[in-house]
Amino acid sequence: MARITKLLVANRGEIARRIMRTAREMGIATVAVYANPDAGAPFVREADEAVALGGTSSTETYLDAKKVIEAAKRAGADAIHPGYGFLAENAAFARAVVTAGLTWVGPSAKAIAAMGDKLEAKRLMVKAGVPTLPSVELAGDGAGDLAKRAAEVGYPLLVKAVAGGGGKGMRIVAHESDLAEAVGGARREAAAAFGDDTVFLERYLERSCHVEVQVLGDHYGNVVHCFERECSIQRRHQKIIEEAPSPAVDDELRARMGIAALEAARAIGYDNAGTVEFMLAPGGEFYFLEVNTRLQVEHPVTEAITGLDLVREQIHIAEGRPLAFTQGDLAIRGHAIEARLYAEDPAAGFLPAIGRIVAWAPPAHPPARFDSGVETGSEVSVHFDPMLAKVIVHADTRDEAALRLATVLERLQVHGVTTNRDFIVHVLRHPAFLEGDTTTDFIDRHDPEREHVPLPDDVHIAALAAALVAQDARRRAARVLTTIPSGWRNNPAVPQQARYTHRGDELAVRYQPCRDGSFTWSIDGQEGAARLWGVDGSNADIEVDGVRRVLQVTSSGDRTWVQTTRGEVQLVAIPRFPRREAEAVAGGYAAPMPGKIVRVDAAPGQRVAKGDILLILEAMKMEHRITATSNGIVAEVRVHEGQQVDAGAVLLVVEAEE
Repeated sequence: MARITKLLVANRGEIARRIMRTAREMGIATVAVYANPDAGAPFVREADEAVALGGTSSTETYLDAKKVIEAAKRAGADAIHPGYGFLAENAAFARAVVTAGLTWVGPSAKAIAAMGDKLEAKRLMVKAGVPTLPSVELAGDGAGDLAKRAAEVGYPLLVKAVAGGGGKGMRIVAHESDLAEAVGGARREAAAAFGDDTVFLERYLERSCHVEVQVLGDHYGNVVHCFERECSIQRRHQKIIEEAPSPAVDDELRARMGIAALEAARAIGYDNAGTVEFMLAPGGEFYFLEVNTRLQVEHPVTEAITGLDLVREQIHIAEGRPLAFTQGDLAIRGHAIEARLYAEDPAAGFLPAIGRIVAWAPPAHPPARFDSGVETGSEVSVHFDPMLAKVIVHADTRDEAALRLATVLERLQVHGVTTNRDFIVHVLRHPAFLEGDTTTDFIDRHDPEREHVPLPDDVHIAALAAALVAQDARRRAARVLTTIPSGWRNNPAVPQQARYTHRGDELAVRYQPCRDGSFTWSIDGQEGAARLWGVDGSNADIEVDGVRRVLQVTSSGDRTWVQTTRGEVQLVAIPRFPRREAEAVAGGYAAPMPGKIVRVDAAPGQRVAKGDILLILEAMKMEHRITATSNGIVAEVRVHEGQQVDAGAVLLVVEAEE
């Protein structure tokens, strides 16, 4: 048995921290590798040792197999765990690790290679008797060839990257007219994310569920499944809410899917943790999609309902130990739901966001598991995936798990970057979700609210808390006359005032101290009494009109975030003396975030119609189309293909037609 004593984690962020947590519990030393932007990240500090990979992009660092193996040798590691993404499903890397005399914590290179080509994987599954969806390989680029191949599959269809995952290199196509553009975009995205631009076409099932089965296999032919996960709540074909067990699966269907998953695993001689993914049709038929030959992002929900530590099982299998349990030993306990918290703007089409996290503070209650890669002060950059954390709740029932997770997210302090937190809360509380109506088109069909709109009373209380906490901070920072009470004025009849904007509306907060230390206040014609009982860090103990509550108040520059039990209120202070604003370019289209121009479709003098693609920007491994917002004529193009641009840079100018 090859006992592991020092484990290098060839990944970053939350999954690196999660793997290292189990390794520490097992008495195994840990080694991190990191790119330059991650030098100050939590996972680097938490490792026993860390090795710089010397670069900025994924290609220069986490995707460089040679650098990773050299780092393991330099640190004296005897094993490598790839996590998920990057090199996790790279058969050549797995072989290189073993050739270097290191233990590979994952399935064999042979199994990875067999499933790495999704078309070849489907052929193997057909031989094994596992149902599959019709699909075709794209051998040529011509429009006629594309149309012919698409006709063999039928519409609607999916364009999918052969080496893909995580929703990258994937497009839904409903009409032939959209096919060429979808194939081109999927190829570019796949090449950027996986280094392979090969794509294929597969029939798309509407109103279906994405259900996957966790499997574990050892080196002795023992294979078990750990039940299913429901992963249908997706945007951009990428999961954002996962749960176990699936509300769409009953005991009979669970047994059939479990058998199919085991047949798939046995067909490739599977020997570690992996996931067999299926699409479940409305009528109960299910079809093989792929095998993910790695640990999945959503593995915590399986751990919650089974009591297993899947990383511990991976390490035991890699060391050569047989599975310590059989299928009959496993049972489902309760219900678990996971939410993926991303830095992105749901109201802007889920566009990734960047920035510095001003505050990160998970709530103490209700109980939840946070697998996070960030902390207060972390930078969310354009270089890597914008997932901040996974939040997992386990409860006796599905309803309780969903509502508890929504409450946890509402009380989470995550300030400084735009996130999908409020959107996820709206999904979790949506009646259709609570009834188990979870299909891959859930977001399109039900269109949950994309952002949190606080109640007027919450906004007023938040603004009052922000004003009183700011005054308290100024008083504490005073260097003279420290015996004069906070809020003192030589003219007590004149109230103090703080002015903010909230979602574009101006708020004037007027407050005046009373002899007993309380305040009278007024906002937009509403008035009352308040008392600031104390401030402890960001926690403000405030009483408003006889109701006392603790709010979290965090400020940075002119922005203040107030966390209430019903969500966040963000305020922007209005300066006493207005600042000069930068002049906007009429008709200008600005970059929504830093990125690289991968295609320019517009030229000066060209007439464009509303909805036409003007150019394509690549950022955070995803393509973002800049489209015309109205009919007009292109007056100026300021960028070229391959150019790196900053957020806010004017890319081109379109003069609107009269």
